[in-house]
Amino acid sequence: MLYKLNVSLEDRSYPINIGYDTLKDTGKILVNEGIKGNCLVIADSNTSIFYKELKLSLDENSINSTLTVVDAGESSKSLSKLEKLYSKCIEAKLDRHSFIIALGGGVIGDLAGYVSATYLRGINFIQIPTSLLAMVDSAVGGKTGVNLDEGKNLVGAFHQPKLVLSDLKTLKSLPEREFIAGMAEVIKYGIIYDKNLFSKIEESFNELNVREENSSLLAEIIGRCCEIKAEIVSKDEKENDLRAILNFGHTVGHAIENKSGYSSSMIHGEAISIGMVFAAEVSCICLGLSMVDVNRIKKILCNVGLPIRNTSLIWEELKEVINIDKKTVNGKAHFVLAKDIGEVSIGHVVDNEILENTWNKINE
Repeated sequence: MLYKLNVSLEDRSYPINIGYDTLKDTGKILVNEGIKGNCLVIADSNTSIFYKELKLSLDENSINSTLTVVDAGESSKSLSKLEKLYSKCIEAKLDRHSFIIALGGGVIGDLAGYVSATYLRGINFIQIPTSLLAMVDSAVGGKTGVNLDEGKNLVGAFHQPKLVLSDLKTLKSLPEREFIAGMAEVIKYGIIYDKNLFSKIEESFNELNVREENSSLLAEIIGRCCEIKAEIVSKDEKENDLRAILNFGHTVGHAIENKSGYSSSMIHGEAISIGMVFAAEVSCICLGLSMVDVNRIKKILCNVGLPIRNTSLIWEELKEVINIDKKTVNGKAHFVLAKDIGEVSIGHVVDNEILENTWNKINE
């Protein structure tokens, strides 16, 4: 085991285990944490390949499991898919002492988490993230939910996992594009909280895509991101204040995803990358973030292979979606903006003319 962290939330506290080739130890870890009973494993058509090894470990520790597989991609975070998964819970004979395992990336974690939050008014669930994005962000913190046609994550609940198990070996099967997309969230942590982390990524971005057992740098970076997320969530579980800084770049990013139809043309990390460039440019105008730092943010995103513009969308299209975003209050979008790399603040209402001009500028 390379890292073991803890999210401190009183009776809802839980450990985060980060290691290499640890999937085979899952059953033993669960039993040691006092977790047992029937379980439903929810995976997608890509991550179901890990179930064979997981099942063997669960069987060895007398944990009965059932697998259900959904289509890969954001479209599975739907009310219709949710209803089918409730039926799978019944078929798997889940009761209030049972639990659900989310085996996959952010979509699976959000979806399985919301099933567990609402089935029988809430049962336990375990996060086993298999994507970089999920390991550093969505698997930690207890945000669960599904999408509506009108917007992303408009239906959801806070429901903390009992345990997060990140096996870095699963990243070896991750497509290059998905791994790079996950780097958007890694870079975000540097911008919002830790300028030293940002600098380390600047200096060593070429080494981060080494997904082998001896990749101590990747393990260190993932561990640091989880430390930051754990610290923020421990201080503000339900996004009343501090936790909102995690939304840097997400207001516009989510709107881009929506207007792209949650399709493979623009996946989450890519949209967030563009959203962060937008937020950095607005920060320059409204909070005095230096153009040197704006350009550093653009450069690091480009260096890891992420997009920094989207010329196919106009501001009015994005504004339409932003107006029903969860972070919009009384019809006013609230943005997270940066004063410096490593220092951001929340709740900024920005004049629409600035927003539109900034969108046009980054897409020139």
